[in-house]
Amino acid sequence: MLVNPMHITASVYVNDLEYGLHADIMDWLEKVAPAYGVEGVEGAEYRHHRTGEDNGDAHLKRQLLGHQVTMAVTNGRLNLGNWEQIHYAEFDGRRRKRIMVKVVGVL
Repeated sequence: MLVNPMHITASVYVNDLEYGLHADIMDWLEKVAPAYGVEGVEGAEYRHHRTGEDNGDAHLKRQLLGHQVTMAVTNGRLNLGNWEQIHYAEFDGRRRKRIMVKVVGVL
């Protein structure tokens, strides 16, 4: 099974469903790719913003978490580890998004 968020500022990833972990991931992403670059550091703004957009951080965060998840399905059930779940992360909520889920296999 393939899961793809179908947008360049959203991610899907596999991890534990534990809210402290999710907060840690989002905090880490904000440190690595802050919303408006690094204040006070000349040249640290995102070059993407020169195009008139203001979501350069969202594109970088998506790159860090990934753009798709591929999972095995056996007898109609996802093969996930005990604590694994598929998660969706949105980094620029201004546009309507689609998620594609495609199951490929032999019946």
